Amino acid sequence: MTSSTDSADRVTLRVLVYSDNAGTRREVIGALGTTLHPDLPELAFVEVATAPMLLSHLDSGTVDVAILDGEAAPAGGMGMAKQIRDEYDPCPPMVVLIARRDDRWLADWSRADATARVPVDPLELSRTLVDLLR
Repeated sequence: MTSSTDSADRVTLRVLVYSDNAGTRREVIGALGTTLHPDLPELAFVEVATAPMLLSHLDSGTVDVAILDGEAAPAGGMGMAKQIRDEYDPCPPMVVLIARRDDRWLADWSRADATARVPVDPLELSRTLVDLLR
C-alpha cells in the first residue's frame, strides 16, 4: 500500500487500470469508487492506455493492484499479465477483465489472480477486488 501525500497521511491503495479504451477505464473506476470496503484503505487510480506506460508504473513500484483489460490492443491484458507475472518480483495482484466466459482458461494461463467480466458489473468487480485484497 502506498502512503498518500495529503495532510492526514492516510494510506491509499493505488489501483492501476490498463485499457486502450477510455470508456472501459471509466467503467472500472466508476464501478469501484473511492471506498471499496470499510476494512480497506481508500482507492487512488492510475489510468494507462499503453503497455509501455503499464510497465513504467510497475517499474516505479507504486502499484498495489492492477486491473488489466483482456481486450486491450495491441497488447492485451492477458498477455501483459503473463509478462508481468514472469518478470516482476514482487508482483502486484492482478485482475483481468474478460468479455467471454470461454476466455477464463486463457486468463488462468496468464496467471492473473482473478477475473471479472466486461461490460463491468460493479458488484462483481468490487467483490472480486475485495476478495483479492483481503
